[in-house]
Amino acid sequence: DPMVQCIIEESGEHIIAGAGELHLEICLKDLEEDHACIPLKKSDPVVSYRETVSEESDQTCLSKSPNKHNRLFMKACPMPDGLPEDIDKGEVNPRDDFKVRGRFLADKYDYDVTEARKIWSFGPDGTGPNLLMDCTKGVQYLNEIKDSVVAGFQWATKEGVLAEENLRGVRFNIYDVTLHADAIHRGGGQIIPTARRCLYACMLTAQPRIMEPVYLCEIQCPEVAVGGIYGVLNRRRGHVFEEMQVAGTPMFVVKAYLPVNESFGFTADLRSNTGGQAFPQCVFDHW
Repeated sequence: DPMVQCIIEESGEHIIAGAGELHLEICLKDLEEDHACIPLKKSDPVVSYRETVSEESDQTCLSKSPNKHNRLFMKACPMPDGLPEDIDKGEVNPRDDFKVRGRFLADKYDYDVTEARKIWSFGPDGTGPNLLMDCTKGVQYLNEIKDSVVAGFQWATKEGVLAEENLRGVRFNIYDVTLHADAIHRGGGQIIPTARRCLYACMLTAQPRIMEPVYLCEIQCPEVAVGGIYGVLNRRRGHVFEEMQVAGTPMFVVKAYLPVNESFGFTADLRSNTGGQAFPQCVFDHW
């Protein structure tokens, strides 16, 4: 099954990630009955979150390397609405020509062209919806530490500062770098942890937030069951944004946003409250 991801934690737990609650139940049932043939101890399903920032850092953050010879000055700010989605879709990606990409960002999102051309990296995993930008002017030896700073950036965007979740929609600007003249004193061991600490400081000074995933739910039901649907959704922090009748039939279609965290057992709850007349379909919509 290509949709299943399996991760082994340091504590020895096995984490199985899938498309939804039903998918995971089927996977665990197969594992328990066909493959392992022993009862498994399993936790309740958990949801992955994303971390972001809501404002620009209120100060420039400085981090010194362990040997005190190198300094990084950075800030974090949120990306404009729509840019993380464009990166997810691949309209802005690391393989684009930097001039074309810079022009696109300048035209659509009012980025400064010279800064937009100097995107060092996307993260996490080299393709994610966070940017590391070089806004420095005339720094010596800068290209020699680029790989180390990018490695620190990948590390920091993979494990955020609030809950060690992936970051989303954060742009980090490097404003100044002071480096030791001797190459031996500015190796990866000095720069990578420094970059990571500096990026964490940037996030903490920029009003960090946790984003939760939200499903778009489309529920088909007869008119008599609509009230029951609203009751279930309200109990689960859901929010109906469209309700329409299917022309020529007694069926209604209700569209709602439902936090993924609240969606466990949603189908069974809905059926019991509407006498089995409502049919929900959920698909991931946004963070």
